[in-house]
Amino acid sequence: MDAPETTSPTDRPTDSIHFDNSDIISHPSVACRSRANSTLDHPCHKFALPPPPPSGGRRFGPRPCPVCYISAEQARASIPCSSSASPVLRNLTYVVDENPIKIESHGGSEFGGYPSLKQRSESFDMQESMTVHCGFVKGNRPGRQTGFDIDEADLMKLEEFHKVIVASAIFGNYDIIQQPKDVSEAARKNVPFYMFIDEETETYLKNSSTLDSNKRIGLWRIIVVHNIPYTDARRNGKVPKLLLHRLLPNVRYSIWIDGKLQLVVDPYQVLERFLWQQNASLAISRHYHRFDVFEEADANKAAGKCDNSSIDYQIEFYKKEGLSTYSKAKLPITSDVPEGCVIIREHIPITNLFTCLWFNEVDRFTARDQLSFSTVRDKIMAKVDWSINMFLDCERRNFVIQAYHKDLLDHMPPPVAHVFRHPPPLQPLHHVSSAGRNPGKNSRRGRDRRSGSRQRRKPAAGNREKQAFL
Repeated sequence: MDAPETTSPTDRPTDSIHFDNSDIISHPSVACRSRANSTLDHPCHKFALPPPPPSGGRRFGPRPCPVCYISAEQARASIPCSSSASPVLRNLTYVVDENPIKIESHGGSEFGGYPSLKQRSESFDMQESMTVHCGFVKGNRPGRQTGFDIDEADLMKLEEFHKVIVASAIFGNYDIIQQPKDVSEAARKNVPFYMFIDEETETYLKNSSTLDSNKRIGLWRIIVVHNIPYTDARRNGKVPKLLLHRLLPNVRYSIWIDGKLQLVVDPYQVLERFLWQQNASLAISRHYHRFDVFEEADANKAAGKCDNSSIDYQIEFYKKEGLSTYSKAKLPITSDVPEGCVIIREHIPITNLFTCLWFNEVDRFTARDQLSFSTVRDKIMAKVDWSINMFLDCERRNFVIQAYHKDLLDHMPPPVAHVFRHPPPLQPLHHVSSAGRNPGKNSRRGRDRRSGSRQRRKPAAGNREKQAFL
């Protein structure tokens, strides 16, 4: 095997290990790979994270770590020929209700269809064929008179078949669009990048002259959403984030990144590393510091993320259902708290069900999806043999770079200009030789000092030079 190549830290958040085309088992001419290929033959099989640097008593914040990627060309050739198995669940359909009625105080929204607690419980009862609430309950097609409405031309675009797509969203003009970096030519041609925005964000983009006539900003194809279902921009963002399979029904794989993130690794490489290499159908990073839902709830309350009473109600509800503090007893589950800004997934019935039910929890309770993630995951895993690849947060930071939200940028003070002041020219100093001094006066000054006289001394020449630069 050839020695691995290491990319420059200026091109990645941190070093990333790449392998030449000859190192991978599949051939460049092969359009997909069999799932039977052993991961033991993979060039990244023996890759291990280096030990953390000695802290020396200092506390380091979250940061990226090295990740082993194969080349973008070989990653694209590694797309599985067949879909992953969906345990138990084979057919998933969605509730349609033109006149949803709210019958419970915490029943969610009209857009979500107000599912009852009984319907919520039944949605976790795994069957071969299931019908569940999954947003868009009105209308015959998501985006067409359902709330979260999309122009017909854009809907036709979203119905196209694609093996891989990347998606993001900005609502309430909350973020600045980040352009992906280091995207291969194959991905530029074959992977659509969809950015969902509301009318407020569209107005800003038009006024700033960044949105062209083809509805594009760099790699991003802009999809404008009308008649948004929530007043909270963060809740509106959960619709494409968790219900992407409903908006793009003919897609095999997707990478979701929050609007504040910049993708800096080719999407084929990300999918190969975190899905295909792991034989996983859904991947999400764990929180870098917190693993326990109760700690996450306390942190959200301390940060004022949403109304504290709403968080308390949600956590108490989950406690009555059996939510407990995370411990090693839950291994191999490594965390109950995700860093939900990136979701990498294959669109199959079991993952579609998971994100539907996750959305229903966000719709019913708080918009803080970190609080409901483990409840939905654990309820499904209790019924079927399925798991989620929860990779390290430092690995996530290797392929996305996080920017500030726009409101923070708008309130940041402008950078302070540094003014360099040159000192005035020094006056010539007239030195008197010791031969020209009056010895009598010198001796008298010496006697005065010895007798305790406190006459003020004149500064020496060296001191005057220092003062001239102050």
